[in-house]
Order: sequence, then structure tokens, then C-alpha cells
Amino acid sequence: MNGELSIACFSPTGTTRRVLAAIAEGIGAKKTRWLDLTRPNGGNDPIKLDDGTLLIGAPVYAGRVPSAAVKRFKRLRGNGVPAVIVAVYGNRAYDDALIELKDLAAGAGFVPLAAAAFIGEHSFAGESAPIAMGRPDDKDLVVAREFGERAGGRLLEFAESGKALSLEVPGGTPYKEQKPQADFSPVTREDLCTLCGTCAELCPTGAIVVDGRVITDAPACIHCHACVKGCPEGARVMEAEPIKLITAWLLANCMDRREPEIFI
Repeated sequence: MNGELSIACFSPTGTTRRVLAAIAEGIGAKKTRWLDLTRPNGGNDPIKLDDGTLLIGAPVYAGRVPSAAVKRFKRLRGNGVPAVIVAVYGNRAYDDALIELKDLAAGAGFVPLAAAAFIGEHSFAGESAPIAMGRPDDKDLVVAREFGERAGGRLLEFAESGKALSLEVPGGTPYKEQKPQADFSPVTREDLCTLCGTCAELCPTGAIVVDGRVITDAPACIHCHACVKGCPEGARVMEAEPIKLITAWLLANCMDRREPEIFI
């Protein structure tokens, strides 16, 4: 692929970023740059792309693109630049997330040409709840690279013809309703916490502050579990009953392996 590949991602626990990295390998651009919009300190200035290609990906939360990701992706500006769209979900369903991401890209001036839904380890997964544990795995990443190769062919076709190519993805409008943000968050086991600050560094909304103790702004928490998965001491835990109930339902209904879906 000629031109620069810009990779825009929102990936609190890293699964989306891993999928995008494998897809980028398959696309084979001579030059790539990461636009990682996961952290809350990236500013609000528009990010303009006048040429090259956009590879954009986000996790799926309750069938939608996380509102924090939507807000940051809205900084992107395309000028007829082609785009590859990727949603990564935790083995339940991606519902309207893929079409939402496609619409978001198109609304910002990009031309969506290829899309895919991949599976990543569920945010609520752990030793006692191994929901899509370890995914994307090696098999997923092979599929991701192959998808990148196919998307690269689509991009070449677009570059040679200059004509927009149709792209249909599952989902519909109006999008699945997003429930109001719940007023709870992971808590800190002070007997294990060393005040290292990793949780605050990982939090995509800046909801955690370490000042003699770990302070969490619960209404700002999006339940991504980046702090839970990333704490080196296992000191961040989710004890909220609603999350326990959802996790139990997932264990009962979403353990059969789902495979990536490609749309070109």
C-alpha cells in the first residue's frame, strides 16, 4: 500500500490495539503512525488526514462504541480518505457497534471500504470468569493479517478507480439504546495496594487519582477494567453486584467460541 496508514484506536485493555496491529501488518503500508486516543490527555484539536488511509478500531461495550471513544474519534477529519473499520467485542455480540463506527467515520469525511468484527478477552474476564480469555489468540491474529491483506487489495482498487465502493455491515438505526452510566467502579484493596499509580495511568477517563490513597470518581468510570487487569498487585477489584450478575449471565450464555467476521 502506498501512502501512510494512520491507526486510530481506543483500547483500554489492549485487545483492540493488538488486533489493529495485526491488521496493519497485513495491509503492509510503508509508513504507519498510531493515533492512540485511549488516554484522556490527548487534547481536543482536530486530527486532519488529507491522504493515506485510516484504520480505526474500538471495543464494544453493551453493543455500542463507548461514548468516550466516540467523543475522541470525533476529532478525526477525513477528506475522502479511505477507512478500514474494526470493532472488537467480548464474545457476546457487537450489535450496532460496527455500523456506528462506520457511520462515525463516514460522517467525518472518510470513505469506509472494509470492516471486521473481532473477539477480544471480555473486560469482565478473569480466572473465575474466563470469557474469551486470551483473545485475540494466535488464530485470531492470523485472520487479522489476512483481513489486512484483503483490505489492502480493496484500498488499491479504490485508489485506481477513484470511486467509492459499497460496504454493508450488520446493525441498524436507531442504534441500541445506551443505558445511563452506573454510579459504581472497581475498588482498591488497601492491604495489597502499593500506591504505584498504574491504575491512574491506565484509566481512559482520568477517573482515578493517587494521593496518599487511591481515589476513584465512580460516575466517571466506564467499567473497562483496565485498572483491574493492569494492577501488578491485584489490588483493584470489582465488587459491584450488577457486574457480578452480568458476568454470571455471560458465563452461562457466552462461552462458545465466536469467530471474526469480515465485510469487504
